Amino acid sequence: MAHGHEHGHGHGHGKMELPDYKEWKIEGTPLEIVQKKLAAQGLRDPWGRNKAWRFMGGFANNVSFAGALLKGFKWEFAAFVVAVGAEYYLESQNKENHCK
Repeated sequence: MAHGHEHGHGHGHGKMELPDYKEWKIEGTPLEIVQKKLAAQGLRDPWGRNKAWRFMGGFANNVSFAGALLKGFKWEFAAFVVAVGAEYYLESQNKENHCK
């Protein structure tokens, strides 16, 4: 096998750090309602905790259509104002030089 294709030589391909499965809780998420409905029928979703990450931390923020469109708008608007101001200033300097 060619060099660089062997496994286990420590070329930056270490184990990926995964969060502890106990960190994710279904309490306080929509999955809790699902578990209660299943329990009423004598069932249980053993994989529910694996889906809980979707409802916790940074993943839990719902993004609206308007929010997606306006994301970064304030910085884009600030850059626009700076660009227009710079263009206006340079144009006024250019007119003063042509008038002399």
